[in-house]
Amino acid sequence: MNAMIPETGPDLTPIKAVSQAYAAALERATPDTVADILATYQSDRCQWFGMHPFHEQTGPRDIAKTFWAPFLTSFSRMQRREDIFFAGLNEIDGFSSTWTTSMGHFLGLFDAPFLGIPATGKIAMLRYAEFNRVENGKITQSALFVDLLHLMAQAGIHPLNAPQTGAQLVQPGPRTHDGLLMTPQPHAASQETLSRINNMIGSIDHANAAAKPPTPQEELRVDWQDDMIWWGPTGIGATYTIDRYIDQHQGPFRRAMEGRVLNGHLCRMAEGTYGGFFGWPNLTLTNRNGFMGVPGNDIRADMRVVDIYRRDGNKLVENWVFIDMLHFLKMQGVDVLAQITAQSV
Repeated sequence: MNAMIPETGPDLTPIKAVSQAYAAALERATPDTVADILATYQSDRCQWFGMHPFHEQTGPRDIAKTFWAPFLTSFSRMQRREDIFFAGLNEIDGFSSTWTTSMGHFLGLFDAPFLGIPATGKIAMLRYAEFNRVENGKITQSALFVDLLHLMAQAGIHPLNAPQTGAQLVQPGPRTHDGLLMTPQPHAASQETLSRINNMIGSIDHANAAAKPPTPQEELRVDWQDDMIWWGPTGIGATYTIDRYIDQHQGPFRRAMEGRVLNGHLCRMAEGTYGGFFGWPNLTLTNRNGFMGVPGNDIRADMRVVDIYRRDGNKLVENWVFIDMLHFLKMQGVDVLAQITAQSV
């Protein structure tokens, strides 16, 4: 059950300042200095959620060692190309904690191999979404989702055994170019966005449980504009309009998957016309009929997912999606990173 949305909101400016200072400092970091920079902004016991093969880490030193130092060794002159930034109260804990969300691309010169992905010596852009919980001026929890299959595609590596159903793109930010919410937003707008996201989540559950479910078009038109854009992760791809979304993602996904269980989210929030969530994992399901080139099986596998939304009027119109694909595939016996390493030997 969703918590009651508060009628008023706090001043989110201080936590935005912490997250923006943290992001700026990381752009100046080197593999040797990044642990100290993280320690300036993160608590000593900061809980960090990273995708496969990084997983969960505790504290700035382990976070730096596991992700940031290797990444900065591979990506020189790194920039954070931020397209969306907002803050809010976390509905999942009864609106008691404050979080920020940042989304865009890490851009750099891909000068050394990363996780076995061969360097290109060229610009590369790694899609990212980051959630940070800020308490008393420090980041105490953090989730960083990156699209590693997207990076592989830029390096000419295509490890999946089936073509993706959507388009492969370097994905832009919002069509309206207003995704960086550095100043306070109307609280009523934030309430409306979060309510629409919650209604959309409920629409999926109701459709799946209904004795006579609505058509996919009927289900989606409740919460989405017809010209919706679903900016999906590599392996699935991006798709545009309700009908093409059904053809290119929802239909193949629902035909392949059985036993979908929603595990919930660790953070879900909204500010202004933007909102989003992440879970750990969001979903557990079975790839019964074959998906992304993996044959059907009876394995219960997890999907760790980020969804970030833009609302236009009373409906959602853009959705940026990150899925820990490598973890989902590995649970089914497909170790993409091991395959790449073996091929490079």
